Amino acid sequence: MPPQKVGAETRIVQFTNCRILRGHTLLREDLWIRGGRILDPEKLFFEEKRSADEQRDCEGHILAPGFIDVQINGGFGVDFSLPSEDVGSGIALVAKNLLAYGVTSFCPTLVTSPPDIYHKVLPQIIVRNGSSQGAGVLGVHLEGPFISHEKRGAHPESHLRTFETDAFQELLKTYGSLDNVAIITLAPELRRSYEVIREITSRGICVSVGHSVSHLREAEEAVQNGATFITHLFNAMLPFHHRDPGIVGLLTSDQIPPGRQVFFGMIADGIHTNPAALRIAHRAHPKGLVLVTDAIPALGLGNGRHTLGQQDVEVDGLTCCVAGTKTLCGSVAPLDACVRHFLHATGCSVEMALEAATLHPAQLLGIEKQKGTLDFGSDADFVVLDDSLNVKATYIAGELVWQDKTLSH
Repeated sequence: MPPQKVGAETRIVQFTNCRILRGHTLLREDLWIRGGRILDPEKLFFEEKRSADEQRDCEGHILAPGFIDVQINGGFGVDFSLPSEDVGSGIALVAKNLLAYGVTSFCPTLVTSPPDIYHKVLPQIIVRNGSSQGAGVLGVHLEGPFISHEKRGAHPESHLRTFETDAFQELLKTYGSLDNVAIITLAPELRRSYEVIREITSRGICVSVGHSVSHLREAEEAVQNGATFITHLFNAMLPFHHRDPGIVGLLTSDQIPPGRQVFFGMIADGIHTNPAALRIAHRAHPKGLVLVTDAIPALGLGNGRHTLGQQDVEVDGLTCCVAGTKTLCGSVAPLDACVRHFLHATGCSVEMALEAATLHPAQLLGIEKQKGTLDFGSDADFVVLDDSLNVKATYIAGELVWQDKTLSH
């Protein structure tokens, strides 16, 4: 009888000679993949009595979960906050190019815009898993327009909004739909914000506090009502003060409900946050730190004038400002570069640096059973890294989707 061919769904691939990030530790173990998921080799051996159909030598490299970026405004000339006839093609272009930076999932982020922009753009952004065509879309991050005038940063003042009498209905009217939304950033000091937070979180959407002049007590009440994230800590909020630390105080607050975890985003691009501030935040609450790029459409394009939503921006090196001002307006540093900068700035372990771009954002979104880990049964989305954390290859569902030319396999 001729041997049966092994189908793609049942084919078992064993990645050898590697260090796997699992259980907060880099382990010298093999990684086993079948059908786009990570296998438990013991069950494979003892219950199925199977072995690998293919072995791949990883040449001693690190295998970490694929990076997850929960705040990215665009890149490679694509602006998520601008409507077009085919928003999906722009999303697809960014998703494809992010693979080179080890990003396997992301949240397209829309900055403060008029309602008609949300109504046009949001229905065209579809939540989907990653593939050979590009990184997966986990849902939209809506940053504004329900934010502070004083701390609006690069968000256009004319499009900011407040909550009126029927607050949640006002929010729905502004956005048009919340069907594909994963995160909403709002300022908790706005009147009626707590009832809005309760409504949003009851729908499984993450609420982030940011672009705010909130005092600590207001931020704590937001968390008690369901908020779980802080948008780019230290940026676009009141500076830390010893008598009222503001939103920053959430990192060590004793008013967080039992079992509730507060996460916080940080832009570790070397521009937005001083290394000392990175160290303070990391040492105060290491398990809550989520690395984000806050990347703008100029990501990957170099210096010059570009757009962000309804405004022009100027890029000089890694510094991005609203045209004609010194107001920072996002980043052009990709996520892998942020991981490396964070590692060097804080002196943390390689494992902790990687988890800030993998496990923590997955936990924030409640998808850690599928993404952000290399645990048995999780999606086989992972990145191959050298000892300096440079990306050598990116895999989605166990399939090679990007490879550095210097990697031999």
